[in-house]
Amino acid sequence: MPLVLAKRIIPCLDVAGGRVVKGVNFENLRDAGDPVELAKLYGQAGADELTFLDISASVEDRSTTIEMVSRTAEQVFIPLTVGGGIREVKDVDQLLRAGADKVSINTAAIANPDLINQIADRFGNQVLVLSVDARRAPTQSGFEVTTHGGRKSAGIDALTWVEEGIRRGVGEILLNSMDADGTGSGFDLEMIRAVRAISSVPVIASGGAGKLDDFSAALDAGADALLAASVFHFGTVTIQAVKADLTAKGYSIRL
Repeated sequence: MPLVLAKRIIPCLDVAGGRVVKGVNFENLRDAGDPVELAKLYGQAGADELTFLDISASVEDRSTTIEMVSRTAEQVFIPLTVGGGIREVKDVDQLLRAGADKVSINTAAIANPDLINQIADRFGNQVLVLSVDARRAPTQSGFEVTTHGGRKSAGIDALTWVEEGIRRGVGEILLNSMDADGTGSGFDLEMIRAVRAISSVPVIASGGAGKLDDFSAALDAGADALLAASVFHFGTVTIQAVKADLTAKGYSIRL
């Protein structure tokens, strides 16, 4: 029988100014708490992994706060992915030494696609996540890539970019729907299906989770893992409730 990999539930900590924040379509940010405390709580609550995104690092043209990553890593005993402000191989080395298990790259990879090859060649593709902030646009696939937290169009078709990232050595795709982000109206199922159809690596769906049924719908559409922020931060649903619902629906879940 083929090995069935457990579907992963991943809370996301979007950090700006040393605090976890969350808005709608990356605007009107609300404070959601201290990143180190939240990380610890999510680890205890049964999260499979944790993603820590320094959302203002690229905009402010600085590197990720290493000290905060280190403090977060001390509190969690599940895989930790860190993104934001990674521009070169030495940044990855620094983050892995600080306790990150994986790194997520976005803006810098678009500016310099060779960075993907350099990171994968040095550390292996298992540490490298390509974060794709995509939205609907009149491109070949109907989706385009954005940068700087969804503020700028990269002028690249999203599916073309996913294929290039995989070819260059990324181990996972973090697919962020900029249209659905923070809306609570459900994951972008059409986008997930489109990327799943071309991806040979795991796809992490992000953006739009608002209720329990949204999680199973995204898995049905082809996601391998589900990333959410607001819905967990503000107590709309719990990780345990999501896992119980998915288990009841027949998905392989780590309880």
